[in-house]
Amino acid sequence: MRDEQPVRQSLTEAAIVFAGWTAFALITTYQTSIQLALRPATGGSQLRWPLLASNLVDAYLWAFATLAAFWLARRFPIERDRILHAILVHGSAGVAIVLLRFGAFAEIVRYSGWLGNTSFELLFWTRLNQNVVFYVLLIGVAHATLYYQRYRERERAAERLAAGLAVARLQALKMQLQPHFLFNTLHAISALIPADAQPARRMVARLGDLLRISLDHEETPEVTLRDELAFLEPYLEIEQARLGDRLTVAMDIDPDALDARVPHLMLQPLVENAVRHGISPRIEPGTVRISAARSTSGVLEIEVRDDGPGVERDAHASARKGVGLSNIRTRLEQLYGNEHRFELRTHPEGGAVVRITLPLAFTR
Repeated sequence: MRDEQPVRQSLTEAAIVFAGWTAFALITTYQTSIQLALRPATGGSQLRWPLLASNLVDAYLWAFATLAAFWLARRFPIERDRILHAILVHGSAGVAIVLLRFGAFAEIVRYSGWLGNTSFELLFWTRLNQNVVFYVLLIGVAHATLYYQRYRERERAAERLAAGLAVARLQALKMQLQPHFLFNTLHAISALIPADAQPARRMVARLGDLLRISLDHEETPEVTLRDELAFLEPYLEIEQARLGDRLTVAMDIDPDALDARVPHLMLQPLVENAVRHGISPRIEPGTVRISAARSTSGVLEIEVRDDGPGVERDAHASARKGVGLSNIRTRLEQLYGNEHRFELRTHPEGGAVVRITLPLAFTR
């Protein structure tokens, strides 16, 4: 369907051009017939068919010239950065088109005998000015049409952009409202839990802490590693309450790296991915190890590892590489470009490991 649209537009344009020039030929013939009818020597007001035929031939040759001028205008528009080149192209093309068009017209009418014994030279010099003026007008109309089409395209693009911006704003408002709604709902649920159900109340409270921290830093692209680990605490407490002795979390954090800047909400999806795919599906206990250290080469190395089945052996390997990790990859690319590394693989000793290398930077 997309391939058919340009062809349909070209055929529509050609039909309009030929219809316009046909109307021009009919009007010209009618006016000339009226003028001839007013002269006694012409023998009345009868329409002269040779005149109509010659005018139609002339008009249709101009129709082909019009389509050629429109194509040239689109291919070589007269614009500020290449005006001399465009003028040279249109000038050369104009001379060629005028000569070819007039030569074809002269040969047709001379062969048909519609205009009697009128010589080629007489026809050429009497119609030269008209041919030049017509071609210049055609180039002007072609450029006016081109500029109008560009203007309409920019208007449509602006309308699409405005519509997309409105949708994005609505989505942003929804994303802002939903966490606040959940945060308030959690407080309401916590108030309804009996006082003797302390574990349930604590889990709801920790989930509320998780939402509150995310709302407090929703527009912050980077935080310190210390803050990121503090944000991770309520999530880990919830998972340990849910999984009990099946989950052990081991941390090996270099104290010199605690003030380094890292993307906000980076560790939680990594740890969630490890718990979900490396620990939850198993009956036996498992361990998630989180490490961060400054390297001698001046970068920050962060690693999240589980002792589950690993990436290649995971029955849900595609899910392990799903939305959460894709989101982190995209954010790292936007924040650090080629200065970062992201690696997800199976550890030689078993389990999956995500290793991220970031440029080392500290909060001032």
